[in-house]
Amino acid sequence: MADIVLKGITWNHSRGITPLQAASQRFAELHPSIEVQWHKRSLQQFADFPIEKLTEEYDLLIIDHPWVGTAAATGCVLALDEHLPEAYLQDQAENSVGASHPSYFYGGHQWALAIDAATPAASYRKDLLDAAGITVPQTWQEVIALAKRGKVAVPAIPIDLLMNFYTFCIAQGTTPFKTTEEVIDITTGTAALNAMYELYSLVDRTMFDNNPIKVAEAMSATDDYWYCPFAYGYSNYSREGYAKNLLSYTDVVSCNGEKLRTTIGGTGLSVSNFSKYKQEAIAFAEMVGSPQFQTNGYTLNEGQPGYLAAWTNERNNQLTHNFFSNVLPVMENGYVRPRYHGYLHFQDEAGQYVQEFMSGKQENAEAVLKKLNEIYTQSLEKNLSKVFA
Repeated sequence: MADIVLKGITWNHSRGITPLQAASQRFAELHPSIEVQWHKRSLQQFADFPIEKLTEEYDLLIIDHPWVGTAAATGCVLALDEHLPEAYLQDQAENSVGASHPSYFYGGHQWALAIDAATPAASYRKDLLDAAGITVPQTWQEVIALAKRGKVAVPAIPIDLLMNFYTFCIAQGTTPFKTTEEVIDITTGTAALNAMYELYSLVDRTMFDNNPIKVAEAMSATDDYWYCPFAYGYSNYSREGYAKNLLSYTDVVSCNGEKLRTTIGGTGLSVSNFSKYKQEAIAFAEMVGSPQFQTNGYTLNEGQPGYLAAWTNERNNQLTHNFFSNVLPVMENGYVRPRYHGYLHFQDEAGQYVQEFMSGKQENAEAVLKKLNEIYTQSLEKNLSKVFA
């Protein structure tokens, strides 16, 4: 029986838990008196449940970077820059996959290590496209043409639609959240919603219940869909034997003459400020984020690392049919959403109104934008820290 037991909370996909279990096993071999136990919750619970509550129960927490404003305001997780060597964090910064590492830096502190990196990328069934004599779409209009044939799958639950709304605002020429008065101006917002509707009006209605995992499962388990234009990528599905059929991942298409900028996701590893074993938890986090483990044990155990050298590693790309090298340009072009304390209120509430528009329940784009602005104002009022860094 271990002298010290650390409890961690993560999400219930192979990408989310398997590499951490492998890390725990290796850590216990190096530190026989310490056991790290991982608990898991659904992807929706991962997005919805207040993490600050979980810090009272768990020593180690896998978090989304938009939560770091709350971390800074409440102090419920440790500022890792006060506990980890400067050289270690400098190496993490130099090996950030896109903006993954800095996305966890807020209010002057590093609240988590970017152990996992992701952003919406395109995926497709190479075998089915080849059989049909169709090349992978390169433009938005080619996506629409394929959707008209019923061969496009795309996540359309509220959170994914909201992330893609940011993408299409940028594609229309304006980055959202530039002011505290509105999410986006009416002209840009309306154009973004209408551009998205062009696709979502064509896809199967079941997509409005599908997150990225369900889309990847549908594409890999059946021959119904040939292509997905953007969904948070999972290297698992580009590995032999993980699913029935292999998915290939690639860059997103161009819209209005430029590549779409997707909204980065990924996860970070943080340490609870309430932990009775802070130093042991920090040591575990340091190992998980280390170059050696990220490039090897983390990736080889179904993980999608947040360390750049792991993404450029030749063996890792052979293992995943070049998932990492193909998706890296999308990561490097990714958009970082707001992280202020209160933003998660906006993220939790706003997507349903975008979904109503995409599903045809609401036809007035300005009404949607007005609702988004109302929720945005509410979220700013919750920003008790008044920090927007």
